[in-house]
Amino acid sequence: MFFFFFFKQKTAYEIMPSLVGSEMCIRDRFLDEVGNLALETQQMLLRAIQERRYRPVGDKADRNFNVRIIAATNEDLEVSVNEKRFRQDLLYRLHDFGITVPPLRDCQEDIMPLAEFFRDMANRELECSVSGFSSEARKALLTHAWPGNVRELRQKVMGAVLQAQEGVVMKEHLELAVTKPTSTVSFALRNDAEDKERILRALKQANGNRSVAAELLGIGRTTLYSKLEEYGLKYKFKQS
Repeated sequence: MFFFFFFKQKTAYEIMPSLVGSEMCIRDRFLDEVGNLALETQQMLLRAIQERRYRPVGDKADRNFNVRIIAATNEDLEVSVNEKRFRQDLLYRLHDFGITVPPLRDCQEDIMPLAEFFRDMANRELECSVSGFSSEARKALLTHAWPGNVRELRQKVMGAVLQAQEGVVMKEHLELAVTKPTSTVSFALRNDAEDKERILRALKQANGNRSVAAELLGIGRTTLYSKLEEYGLKYKFKQS
């Protein structure tokens, strides 16, 4: 996902959003999925940004504003511009600074911390007392492709907690579609200088489960055992 930032000069009013006379001073405005805006809406947004003026629905007069826009999209806007689906002038206005956020499948180390966060959230909201995830559930979470990214993870964990109610989340509670396990850049073995660190990270993420760690690393269990022996890591993690 790409984030585009458009900055306007800050004013003292931005400390607290307020309406002062005819001037609306707003600290931030977030535009999600900006790449899906209709061309007519894009034109209206561009005009508002250029003129720093807008007209509220039902009002007869324009109002001035000073705003910082943070926009997000999962579209490649350069491609959208070439396909005439996104205005190039609006892209230039929005794209002062960009950040690319990789998909969840490329951020293996974030999966379990996020899953635990959503488990805690679900316990509070649903009044459940689920204490964690079984080893098979952890394996399923870590090897799932997550095409829906964090939103999909949240939905699956919330639903699993609701089903489990107490104890631990089991694999069947997650109701994950069967997909080919993914091996990500985060854990893939590259060279001898980095192998040891990556093996340690994979084992930690897999809670010591060597089968899961091997899948994360994209290698067979026999190869992992050989690497553990080679780097003196055989007894580093208790096997689960």
